[in-house]
Amino acid sequence: MREAIINGYFLPGQRLIERTLCDELGVSRTIVREVLRHLETEGLVETGSQQGPVVATLDVSKVAEIYEIRALLEGHAARACAVLASDEVIRQLGDLINEIESAFAERDFQKVMRNTTEFYEGMFVGGGKTTSLEIVQSLNARINRLRAMTISSSGRGADAVSEMRALLDAIQHRDPDKAHEMSVAHIRRVAEIAIAKLQEASQAKQAAEAG
Repeated sequence: MREAIINGYFLPGQRLIERTLCDELGVSRTIVREVLRHLETEGLVETGSQQGPVVATLDVSKVAEIYEIRALLEGHAARACAVLASDEVIRQLGDLINEIESAFAERDFQKVMRNTTEFYEGMFVGGGKTTSLEIVQSLNARINRLRAMTISSSGRGADAVSEMRALLDAIQHRDPDKAHEMSVAHIRRVAEIAIAKLQEASQAKQAAEAG
């Protein structure tokens, strides 16, 4: 269910009918209800008073706030990683960027998301920011939903890899200020892409309803 929402199988605002989900998933209604409750805590499902559970809509202001939180926490983690990370952690981060680049070339966006998540987790752990990582992980479902939107943008693969290499270069050179700067710049860029896509989708929907 989580992957189906993140990958757009279930669309924002779509009703999630328990009986239909039971048939599709081959599980009991009790399990479906528990799954929906869990996804609601992750911010992927909303429960309306009349419609029942629906796929959460992507509100521009909330999306902007998620990226603001990411910029704050990941920027600090990048700074700490440049100071504290071992050479082995830095090597692993470099390997992950190579994997991300290959996955983009193969258009394997699921692998891009997995390896990107691993990269940032490694950066947080390498910088000793495990509590901050826990906060980010609580947003992971919503972050990955947005990431699924942005990584498929035209030319995004090359840009994303270039931005991540610039971040890693600052970490390798033990330059905490530059690492912070590159991390924040990367997040601001993906925020711009995500918000533009949401605005385009909203305008298209309004035009279709008017027509």
